[in-house]
Amino acid sequence: MKKITALFVSFIVLIILSSCNSYTPEEKEYISTIEDRRNITDEWMKDDPNSPFNYKGEVEFHDLNYFDVNPDLVFTSKIAEYDEKKEIAIFGTKGEERSAIRFGYLSFNNDGKDHKLNLYANQGQDSSWYYSIWFTDQTTNNESYGVGRYLSFDLEQDKEHIYTIDFNLAFNPYCAYSPDYSCAIPSKEDYLDLEVTAGEKIFHD
Repeated sequence: MKKITALFVSFIVLIILSSCNSYTPEEKEYISTIEDRRNITDEWMKDDPNSPFNYKGEVEFHDLNYFDVNPDLVFTSKIAEYDEKKEIAIFGTKGEERSAIRFGYLSFNNDGKDHKLNLYANQGQDSSWYYSIWFTDQTTNNESYGVGRYLSFDLEQDKEHIYTIDFNLAFNPYCAYSPDYSCAIPSKEDYLDLEVTAGEKIFHD
């Protein structure tokens, strides 16, 4: 009788676990796309002379660490531009002061709670502008990199200025791999009071 009961319990647990991991065909396709992208990133990081593992002196490489792809941590938001786009001081991990323009913000709702992320504009060496979110969350300095993680945005994509916040694409700055790099430190207001269990994890053990 005990044997039958144990088998029944195991069967119920298996059903529950299977239902928790069931995805729609669209979600399965999305997960496959993200996993393919991660494989391409690993190849570039390992082999490209411009990667942070090769450019400023070789760093021992292993595949990057990621959370499982989580379709529930993908959101859309219209950019709310600040009326006054202030140039603010930020700091790098080596203590140097930098500047960035606080361009606007993106917002999303997760589990009934509203969140906001600043979008920063920086000018590259080729004079082109690039836009980034820098954030920390409840996984920071635990499962994810202690400085924080980034998301990049191409503002030419959508004329309506509606963009996807895909935390599965959250990546570590180069200083997560090599001390030869310095990276922007997210400010206190760029903290998300939730566990962003998506995107890249800590690289070094």
